[in-house]
Amino acid sequence: MEELHRRQFLRSLGGGMAVLVTTGDLAAQEARRGGRGGREQPRDIAGWLHIAEDGTVTVYAGKAEMGQNPRTSLAQAAAEELKAPFESIRMMVGDTDLTPFDQGTSGSRTTPLLMPVIRRAAATAREMLLDLAAERWKADRATLVAEAGRVRDSKTGQSLSFGQLTKGQELLREVSAGAALTPPTQWQVSGKPIRKITGADLVTGKHKFPSDIRRPGMLCGKVLRPPAFNATPAAVDVGAAEAMPGVTVVRDGGFIGVVAPSTQAAARAAAAIQAEWNPPPAQPSNADLFAYLKKSADESGRSGGPSGHTQGSLETGLAAAAKKLSQTYTVAYIAHAPLEPRAAVAEWNDGKLTVWTGSQQPFGIRRELAAAFRIPEEQVRVIIPDPGSGYGGKHSGEAAIEAARLAKAAGKPVKLVWTREEEFTWAYFRPAGVIEVSSGISAEGLITAWEFHNYNSGGAAIRTYYDIPNQRIEYHAVRSPLRQGSYRALAATANQFARETHMDELAHLAGSDPLAFRLRNLADPRLRAVFQAAAERFGWGKQKPAARCGFGIGGGFEKNGYVATCAEVEVDAEGKVAVKRVVTAFECGAVVNPDQLKNQIEGMAVMALGGALFEEIRFENGKILNPRFSAYRVPRFSDLPKIEAVLVDRKDLPSAGAGETPITAVAPAIGNAIFQATAMRLRSLPLVPKGLPKG
Repeated sequence: MEELHRRQFLRSLGGGMAVLVTTGDLAAQEARRGGRGGREQPRDIAGWLHIAEDGTVTVYAGKAEMGQNPRTSLAQAAAEELKAPFESIRMMVGDTDLTPFDQGTSGSRTTPLLMPVIRRAAATAREMLLDLAAERWKADRATLVAEAGRVRDSKTGQSLSFGQLTKGQELLREVSAGAALTPPTQWQVSGKPIRKITGADLVTGKHKFPSDIRRPGMLCGKVLRPPAFNATPAAVDVGAAEAMPGVTVVRDGGFIGVVAPSTQAAARAAAAIQAEWNPPPAQPSNADLFAYLKKSADESGRSGGPSGHTQGSLETGLAAAAKKLSQTYTVAYIAHAPLEPRAAVAEWNDGKLTVWTGSQQPFGIRRELAAAFRIPEEQVRVIIPDPGSGYGGKHSGEAAIEAARLAKAAGKPVKLVWTREEEFTWAYFRPAGVIEVSSGISAEGLITAWEFHNYNSGGAAIRTYYDIPNQRIEYHAVRSPLRQGSYRALAATANQFARETHMDELAHLAGSDPLAFRLRNLADPRLRAVFQAAAERFGWGKQKPAARCGFGIGGGFEKNGYVATCAEVEVDAEGKVAVKRVVTAFECGAVVNPDQLKNQIEGMAVMALGGALFEEIRFENGKILNPRFSAYRVPRFSDLPKIEAVLVDRKDLPSAGAGETPITAVAPAIGNAIFQATAMRLRSLPLVPKGLPKG
């Protein structure tokens, strides 16, 4: 916010105490991640809080609540350091006029980057309250204690609430980087299984999603879409649509849309537009996708980029190998398939634009809107009602821009909600990829050489965590035939699927137990710990699987989180694969909320089943062939296995994000279990889109 807006907002809060957090080490990391398109920040404020006269504590964060529950975990952190009741904390998130700038809700950055800033803000407020009490009572500050929303003098017994101390004052103080923080071993609020703040509203239907927003005089919008990617309009007749009651047709260059009194009327109007389209040039299909990716990368040349890594000599490592293995692994495009498709409500008032939309990037959407309409960012407000999930798929502002364009032309607020088919077709996908792995092992079962090439899917988690003296690892960028972008854990799922499947193949090549082989080639104590924890809970090595059943294991490291998963599968006589049990052990430093962390792990296990077993986007010549749930298979209740989450709580380590990494180990564990059950090695995700391959 600009300084004037901030002062006006502080006055609206009434008497109390506001704590400003100036950019420090952790806050600067967030700000330097390309904020505002890389431009200098108007004011480097990473987070702040306000203590009202009634004791209510409002904590401000530019994050969006996408289901990963930062409202609760950040409120716990504030309550812990301030020494206030958890119930007194109110979180304000995802409003560009009221919250500090934030780079976005992605990359598992909320816990490691924003939470320490909020903890320091709360700790500074606590110390300030102690100073106020000492001054009022003329007391020895060393005898004062902050607890349960009050400051108490342990010597005299007198006490005042935080609200009583701040009454009638409007005080500002910058955070001290040296503010004392409560160590995790002494946590009383953080580290506890506190329920999700908005949980009751969600299960009772009280919560308003972006698609539920209503504004006075609001109209509904619909956009005319081409029949295929890269198709352009040749001729358009809007006469029939314009003749419909209450319908306005909006044309702006290649953009064609309608507004109408209802969603149904807007859909009918859009369908009435007669359009002829110039056919697009020939485009690849999913049938020749992987050959296309490899060929395109070869033409553009290899480049390790920031993900490239070379160590030792591959030639030396291969020469020392008693056995060698080379395999290729592939990963299909998949959709995010959020519960709620993209939705936005846009309203113009006196040249200022307000948009309610579901996005992980409130300030990024503000930037996109300002650029689209050539207005200053200060004239754009973006509000993020908690949307119906995103999974990395709601970084961009297409629906917001479309709604704003329609609203500007109509002169009234406009709601635009994408259909399921639009979401499947015009949103971006998790990148597909081809991964080639070559390796060698010694007679003792030690890996001597490792070569790993990823084409297109990305460089996340591409580095191996095993102890291998000779390595060459490269990511090769490719011009994707489909629009692609972020997905939960990015390319870590693809890279860990290829790596952990290959590790399983090496273990069998060496005649070794898959867990023992991994541990023999792994020194990292944190990763060893989660492998051992998952194996212990699963009962690895204690019994053999039943007939037509198999056990598999996989694990890895990403975003400072360590994960290992064991899976049990059963394959029936017709080749149908059923996952019976999944055990995931996860370590992300000190656990902030164990109940919510288990929810995250269990949810990721369910989500991972889809990408592992059957999710894939089929396309041909610029058209998505399965743009609806009837044709795009996602996990169903009947697919769910028994899921167990094992939390490895390291109170001696900083807390890391937990909303992505656990998803990455499920697919290789399932694939490796299928191999044990059937002796059939599957190297492509999804593993069994049509059941187990025959023969």
